[in-house]
Amino acid sequence: ATVSEPAQKCCMENIQPFLTSILEELMGPVSSGFTEVRSLFDKEVNDIIQDFQKTNDMMKLKENMDQLMNLPFNSVKMEPCYLKVNLLQELLQDLKSRFKVYHVDFVIQRTQNFMQELMENAVYTFEQLFSPSHQADSAKVATTIEKVKLRVLK
Repeated sequence: ATVSEPAQKCCMENIQPFLTSILEELMGPVSSGFTEVRSLFDKEVNDIIQDFQKTNDMMKLKENMDQLMNLPFNSVKMEPCYLKVNLLQELLQDLKSRFKVYHVDFVIQRTQNFMQELMENAVYTFEQLFSPSHQADSAKVATTIEKVKLRVLK
């Protein structure tokens, strides 16, 4: 009872007025990172479609699909996504001094983990909706891949 009223007053005067602007500022890099994940998935699937249209090779398609399934664990390809979130380092340093926010690196690491998890979910869903072994007509494979990609991105 002794601490509650001063704590509420402190939060109302020193923290709550800044929450909206802080959240907006932090969401920029986070949104940018997740948009990059989406773009990377889109690009990789488009590359699979183009390769299949050139070769019409079901074995090569299977190899490309296997590579897609490993995309979340490909640090080189995921790096541009992770770099977008690194901008949080600067933004959180300011919050660290103003609001005593600790473990800035943990916030960035968790955000990057969520990005990897999102990519894992995207490629898993893609794999479940599209299986090249179930495609009897190779003429429709590229169209089917595109439809599945759009469904996953939705």
